[in-house]
Amino acid sequence: MNTVLTQSKRIVVKVGSSLVTNQGTGLDKAALGNWAQQIATLRAQGCEVVLVSSGAIAEGMQRLGWKQRPSAVHELQAAAAVGQMGLVQVYESCFREHAIHAAQVLLTHADLVDRERYLNARSTLRTLLSLGVIPIINENDTVVTDEIKFGDNDTLGALVANLVEADAFVILTDQPGLYTADPRKDPSATLISQAQAGDANLEMMAGGAGSHIGRGGMLTKVLAAKRAARSGAHTVIASGHERDVLPRLLQGESIGTLLTAPATALDARKQWLADHLQVSGKVTLDAGAVRVLRHDGKSLLPIGVTQISGEFQRGAVVAVLDNEGRDIARGLVNYNADEARRIAGKASGEIESLLGYVDEPELIHRDNLVLL
Repeated sequence: MNTVLTQSKRIVVKVGSSLVTNQGTGLDKAALGNWAQQIATLRAQGCEVVLVSSGAIAEGMQRLGWKQRPSAVHELQAAAAVGQMGLVQVYESCFREHAIHAAQVLLTHADLVDRERYLNARSTLRTLLSLGVIPIINENDTVVTDEIKFGDNDTLGALVANLVEADAFVILTDQPGLYTADPRKDPSATLISQAQAGDANLEMMAGGAGSHIGRGGMLTKVLAAKRAARSGAHTVIASGHERDVLPRLLQGESIGTLLTAPATALDARKQWLADHLQVSGKVTLDAGAVRVLRHDGKSLLPIGVTQISGEFQRGAVVAVLDNEGRDIARGLVNYNADEARRIAGKASGEIESLLGYVDEPELIHRDNLVLL
């Protein structure tokens, strides 16, 4: 018995396209009814549930008679608009059978990178949960573009888990869990029952694409678990074909792969910073500055900066890279891009002579910096 999830009071459940659309042949109404039944069981036990459901584009494709997923953005958006109608209609009727209200919430990354909209989304979701409503969340594919998309609902689910400060994030898929290798190619692969989220070895083990219906593979799930862990949420990757998988998991049964979060979680503000998938610019550091940030908990001074990329204003969120181009942190920058280029590599005492004024001695203060 695994007791990690037994104390969970708020969980985010993500179900993939292949589970809700019966491998793309249209919405599987029996499957959606099954999820509603399981979630109703959790609700009766005092657990709050947020549902992140794929399937809108796949359902739209079926309704429009399309056999292959289109590549044109406007066609994907049209399919999402058509399919979202059917998806929500079925969920609404399924939850109504259990006297439970459901709410549709469509998000884009732009909703979460703006601090005010982020806080509004969090307040709305928490209010819905307090009212006993099940929020059903999907990416707003009808308006999303490549620049602001989450990329897959595994990532979206992790961001929602952070947004509502969930105790657990359950990713239901058509696979039993995470294996040491792809079991479809390597017969010696074994199921990983438990590991720590963020373990670099997991990313090496995961790989390969998902089904032709969905967008995510096992790697996206491993990375989503790493992201969810930053707010303290444990992640389970399990088969959605398992009977009563959700109640059994919360009763302590070991199913699939459990990726545990470290004991400490980021505070809400730094979590918001860490969850920026797209950034306004990039700041590259020398080895000494990387060492100071990682080990000494110091602010980022201009003297350790070797390159500034992109155009951004003061207060923008930027990515911080090491000297090999690896993404190591996010931060709110104190100077715009032009000013940052002029003071890069210089001592803080030179800022006034270079710019004609000094706002802050740091390029990014440690209170506005989060390591990834």
